[in-house]
Amino acid sequence: MEKVFVVQKVARKLFATEAALDAAMTEAAELMAEMLKARKDLHLSAVVGDNASAKLVEALSALGEARTAIVGAHNELNDVKLRIGVRTKMTGWEDKPPQFAQESDDLRQVS
Repeated sequence: MEKVFVVQKVARKLFATEAALDAAMTEAAELMAEMLKARKDLHLSAVVGDNASAKLVEALSALGEARTAIVGAHNELNDVKLRIGVRTKMTGWEDKPPQFAQESDDLRQVS
């Protein structure tokens, strides 16, 4: 199998992992908002559910650390890609925000 296609498979998994972490962080943040709103709606003391909130903050922190680590892995893998001679930009098959999308061919192979 050509290197560029192997790199593409890894890149897809990397992007999926990044998206999963972002989704998990979003869900956890929304959970915190719902918990705070529920406490207010039920007229409960701030101490009710405090331990659960603290645990959720720990989970969010861990997700943030995981996200930082995966971004670091992304940068390292980009370096590996260049060292093995793959110079393609994998665009067109991954939904990236417009500010990060590049106008280029789907795959440009290096001869």
